[in-house]
Amino acid sequence: MISKVTRIAISTLFLLLLIPATLTAHDFWIEPSTFRPEVGSTVQLRLRVGQNFIGDPVPRASAMIERFMVSTAKGLKDVEGTENADPAGTIRVDAPGLITIGYRSHNKYVDLNPLKQEQYIEENGLERIRELREQMGQTYDPWRENFSRCAKALLLTSGAKKTGSDRPLGMRLELVAEKNPYALHKGARLPVRLVFEGKPLAGALVQALHENDPGARIRVRSDAKGRVDLTLPSSGNWLIEAVHMVKAPPGEKADWESLWASLTFQLQD
Repeated sequence: MISKVTRIAISTLFLLLLIPATLTAHDFWIEPSTFRPEVGSTVQLRLRVGQNFIGDPVPRASAMIERFMVSTAKGLKDVEGTENADPAGTIRVDAPGLITIGYRSHNKYVDLNPLKQEQYIEENGLERIRELREQMGQTYDPWRENFSRCAKALLLTSGAKKTGSDRPLGMRLELVAEKNPYALHKGARLPVRLVFEGKPLAGALVQALHENDPGARIRVRSDAKGRVDLTLPSSGNWLIEAVHMVKAPPGEKADWESLWASLTFQLQD
């Protein structure tokens, strides 16, 4: 297996050869300073954007944050942080158990040229959008997209019982782990549900990638109940992600609206 240092060097060289980098670096996730904090400790929450689990820092920008939150057995509260800083937020762990972190961004616009559209559609399982564009006679037209992020991370305090469950945070597109990943071991099956505006999203491509082997992506379509079963073969840090796209509402400056959901956690041996 290629070491992470070697993989970073290879990926950096690869990214330098691509045009432009912003069109290829689309994964977005929450990277905590630890997934297994001690009660009473402080956890730094870094936002990352990149590809194949290699990302650049996203400093805290209040103008882009719709909600940055943490849910514990004690309830839901906002994640505090310093403007323009990386990490984008910090939390103090004040109770044992499973901790759910959520980040929901405001919308941002991007123009996508026809050369990148097909790659974008294939990588994210958006063949339905290709068919709609063909029906509208827009196959070779550039499009303007309005996108937003719906990222989550699951942490478990050191020594806590592994009985807690992921807490839905009410984000517009959301991945919800239906078993506590910290109660599982490598090779176990993790059921995950994808919901859009509170309802199960069927037929969406859900992908899982491991920090040390991101090229071996697990790709599964959600069923009629929005569920996928992911068999995760390795311990360590995992990123689950999904993209959903809809036609932009009338009056918007975009043709399409996309939502990008992610979920990070650590799997035990």
